[in-house]
Amino acid sequence: MNTTVNTTMDQPTRRAFLKRTSLTVAFSLSPLLPAIAQAPAAAVLPGSLNSNRRLDGWLRINANGTVTMLTGKVELGQGILTALTQIVSDELDVDIKRLQIISGDTSLTPNEGVTAGSLSVQDSGTALRFACAEARGLLLAAAAAKLGVAAGDLQVADGAISARQGSTAKTTYWEVTGDASLQREATAKTAPKPSAQHRLTGQSVQRRDIPAKVTGGEAYVQDLRLPGMVHGRVVRPSAPRAKLVSVDIAAVQRMAGVRAVHRDGNFLAVAADREEQAIAAANALRASAKWDEPGDLPPNGPALFEHMKKARSQESVVSDKKNVGVAATATVKVNAEYTRPYQSHASIGPSCAVAQWSANKADNKLHVWCHSQSVFPLRNDMAKALRMPQDNIIVSHREGSGCYGHNGADDVALDAALLARALPGVPVRLQWMREDEFSSEPLGSAMVMQMRGALDAAGKVVDWQHELWSYTHSTRPYDPEGVNLSAAWLLQEPAKPGPARNIPQPAGGSDRNAVPLYNFGQHKTINHLLLDSPIRTSALRTLGAYANTFALESFMDEMAGAAGADPLAFRLTHMNDPRGRAVMERVATMANWKAAPAPDTRNAKSPVKTGVLKGRGVSFSKYKNLASYVAMVIDIAVDTRSGVITLEKAWSAVDVGLVVNPDGVRNQIEGGIVQSASWSLFETAQHDSRHLISRNWPDYRIMRFPEVPALQVELINRPDERSLGVGEGSQGPTVGAIANAFANATGRRLRDLPFTPDRVKQALA
Repeated sequence: MNTTVNTTMDQPTRRAFLKRTSLTVAFSLSPLLPAIAQAPAAAVLPGSLNSNRRLDGWLRINANGTVTMLTGKVELGQGILTALTQIVSDELDVDIKRLQIISGDTSLTPNEGVTAGSLSVQDSGTALRFACAEARGLLLAAAAAKLGVAAGDLQVADGAISARQGSTAKTTYWEVTGDASLQREATAKTAPKPSAQHRLTGQSVQRRDIPAKVTGGEAYVQDLRLPGMVHGRVVRPSAPRAKLVSVDIAAVQRMAGVRAVHRDGNFLAVAADREEQAIAAANALRASAKWDEPGDLPPNGPALFEHMKKARSQESVVSDKKNVGVAATATVKVNAEYTRPYQSHASIGPSCAVAQWSANKADNKLHVWCHSQSVFPLRNDMAKALRMPQDNIIVSHREGSGCYGHNGADDVALDAALLARALPGVPVRLQWMREDEFSSEPLGSAMVMQMRGALDAAGKVVDWQHELWSYTHSTRPYDPEGVNLSAAWLLQEPAKPGPARNIPQPAGGSDRNAVPLYNFGQHKTINHLLLDSPIRTSALRTLGAYANTFALESFMDEMAGAAGADPLAFRLTHMNDPRGRAVMERVATMANWKAAPAPDTRNAKSPVKTGVLKGRGVSFSKYKNLASYVAMVIDIAVDTRSGVITLEKAWSAVDVGLVVNPDGVRNQIEGGIVQSASWSLFETAQHDSRHLISRNWPDYRIMRFPEVPALQVELINRPDERSLGVGEGSQGPTVGAIANAFANATGRRLRDLPFTPDRVKQALA
C-alpha cells in the first residue's frame, strides 16, 4: 500500500476523493519549540503551516485504513517524499505502508511555493509534524470519548487505539475519524514527539520513488500517456529575442500525421499523431523559418567579466561590520578576483509537459501535468499569459527526468498549453529536444567576485571586503510585475518578463553566502545586481552560493598563505560557531589531515615540477548561513603535461541537525559533490554575438562516471536540533576544496572557473 496517488484524475474523481477522505495534517522535523507550541492560533505557526493553516489541507485519515498525506513540495529525485512519510508515520503512529501521498497539485495540496533552496524538510516537514501532532490529539480525544477512557491512558500502534491498562476496549483511527474533524485551523499547540520516541526518523528507509525508475514504470512526466494523446514539438531560434519573419506552415500541415501547426506571433509549434511525425514536422518548420536576430549578446570569455563590471547595475551594501580601530592594525594586504561563467542545467531528460483543454471551448478549463518545482506560481503566470482566471487551471506535478533548479520545466508547460489550445479535448504531450533545452532554458548567471583582505601582525583577519557582479538568479514564476515564461514573451500580444531582482538576505540570491560566517575584525559585502540580461538567467542550484563560496574559501586559503598558517587551523581560529568548528574537526579526522602552512601564491615564480603532482584542499560553508554545515577535504592529482585535474577522494562532514533519513542526506551531499565537481572542472555555456552555441552534449562537457572520486560522508546527528536544509549544501565547499587542493599541489592559484586543462597549463606556465 506504499503508494503515491496518481493525479491524472478528472474533476469528478477529484471531488469524490475529497469526500471519501476526511483528515489532513502537517508535521515538523524539528523537536519542539515550546514558545510556538503554546502560541495562539493567530500567531505565527511553524514552517509552511503558517500560510496553510487548515489541518485537512495536510492530512486525511481514510475509512479504508489508509492515511493520505498532502504536501506542496515535490519529488525531484532528492527523496523528500520518503523523508516526509517518515515524519508522518512517527508522529501519527501508523505504518509507513499505509501512507498515500499527493504532492504539488494546485487543486488538492497546500500552496508551499517553490520546492527549492533546501527548504522542504525545514518548511513542509515542520508543518506536517505539528499538524500530525495536533491531529493525533484530536483522534485520541475522540477515541477517549468513545471508549470512556482518559485520553492520556490511551496508546496507538499502527492506528489501533487501546487502553494502556484496566480496559480491553479498542478502536482505530479509521473508526473515530468522523468524530475528530480536521476541518479546522491548526493551532500548533500540541507538542510533537521528542526524538527519543521516533521509530523511523533517523533511519535509512527505502525510497518510495526508486522502484518505478529502476523497473521502467511510469516514473516521469516524459512517460505519461493519456487516451487519445498526440505529440508536440516547439520550434525556437538559437538567438535570444529573435523575431519570426516567415515560415511555410501550409507545407507542414500536409505532412503525415500532422494534427495542428500553431503560430502566435513568434511562437511556433506542431502536433502530430506520432512522436517521429512531430519531430519531422518541427524539422521542416525549422528549415523554412527565417528569423530576425538582434546580434547584441555580451562578449564571451574574459571580456565578459570586464563588461559586467561596467554594465548598468543596482548596487547594494549587503553587510557592513565596521571596526576602524582593528582594521588600522593591518600589516599585510591581499587582493584577488574570481570568476564563474554562464552554466547550463544540462538536465539529462529534456523538459516535457502534457496539457489538455476542456472539449467545450466555452468551459475554458485547462489541466497541465509537468515537472515544475512551483506549481502554484506557475499556474498564476500561465493564467496571466493565457488571459484566463487561474481557478480555471489545474497544474499537477509529475517528476521530470533530470529536473532541478529553474530549468525548462515551467516554460514547456506553457508551450504545451498554447499548442493544446488548438486541439480542444485532446491531450498534447510536448517534449523539448536537446537543442531546445540548451538554448531555451535559463542559464546560471556568470559572476565576478573581487576580494580584498588584511591581516594583523598575529596573522588574524582584520579587514575583509567582498564585492560581486551578477545577473539575476531569480526569474521563476510568479513575479508581480511580469510573466516569467518564455513563450509568453513571443506571443502576438506578448507579456513582459519580471525585472531583475534579488532574494533578500539572509537567504540571498546573487549574494547568497557572500556574507562571511567567520569572525573577522571588520567586513563589508557589496552586491552589483546587473539590470539588463541579454542572456536569460535564473536559478541554477545554490544561486550565487557556489561562486561566492568558491571565492570566499579560496581567499581564506590565500590569506592563510599570506599568514604562513595551516588552512584548517586558520579557519578554526576565525570560527566561533561550535557547529562550524565541529564539522571542520570531524572532516580533518576523517581525512587524517596533516597540518602544514598554505602556499603563498601571491607572487609565485618558482618553476613547477613536471609530472603528476598531488594536493589536498579544505573548505567549509553553512549553506545560506541558515542551513546545513558542510566541511570538505579533497585530494587531487594534477598532470602538469596534459593540464588534467583528477579528483581522487573527497571526505565530507555534515551537520543538518536532526537527521530524518541518513541515506537521503548522504545521497544529497554526494550528488552535490559530483555536480559541483562537474561545474568546476568542465562546464561552461558558450555564446557568440548572436547565438547560444552550446546546444548539445559535444558542445557542453560534463563529468563522466569514471571521473567521479571516491566519496566518504559522515553525518553529525543532532536529534535535539531542528532539521536543516541539505540539498544544496555541498556544492560550494566542493569547488573551494578543489581550488585549494590545486594550490597545495602546485603553488599556483586558479581563480577562473572551470578549471580546464588550458587554464591549468596557463597557471603553471
